[in-house]
Amino acid sequence: MPTLQGRIALVTGASQGIGRACALELARHGATVALAARQIDKLEAVAAEIREAGGTAEAFALDISSEESIKAAAKEIIAKLGKVEILVNNAGITRDTLVLRMKRDDWDSVLSTNLTGSFLLTQALISPMMKNRWGRIINITSVVGEIGQAGQVNYAASKAGLVGMTKALAREFASRSITVNAVAPGFVETAMTHVLSDEQKAFFGTQIPLGRPGTDKEVGYAVAFLASEEAGYITGHTLDVNGGMYMG
Repeated sequence: MPTLQGRIALVTGASQGIGRACALELARHGATVALAARQIDKLEAVAAEIREAGGTAEAFALDISSEESIKAAAKEIIAKLGKVEILVNNAGITRDTLVLRMKRDDWDSVLSTNLTGSFLLTQALISPMMKNRWGRIINITSVVGEIGQAGQVNYAASKAGLVGMTKALAREFASRSITVNAVAPGFVETAMTHVLSDEQKAFFGTQIPLGRPGTDKEVGYAVAFLASEEAGYITGHTLDVNGGMYMG
């Protein structure tokens, strides 16, 4: 079993869904986990869950759409934990509508949160990884960024952008033994997918060869593997966790 004992990880959007599952799994493998999101009360609940299981976690307020909040949170996390060795850029939002109805703010808010925020946080935390010549950056993208989806042009663009960013960062940081990979979930049962209609859920179900939606835990397993020493020769890769929905 991969061990992350002694490592320090940061997971954004850790208050629920995939982010929470990633945080729990990293902690289960021994990492100290910094939990970041806007709702500190929900983060504290996840931190308590990790501590009750024998792990170590700290909660930090972060609005990933705000450059000022990113800089302040990065400074606070480094001051409290010393460094971040594993960064999971998970926080994201949707503002779904057809392109002819999409307002500029729908576009800007999704790109700012899902793509620009991940870039700025990576930039704010990369120096300790480079100094220590070890690091893991894992960007949570989506199958939608690989195949597109009507009504989600902003979301698809932001998630496709994360794939390109992953590859570019992997080339920049490889000489410092920092790997950069992406995980692309398919249709996973989370709060984000609960808002879909029964018809939409049924349609997605027909597109999955394994015949079922994924779970947030299954995404967490993939993230924990990519964060481990055992994945040290994998970089610039997008790991699809989608039940066969897309086979690239």
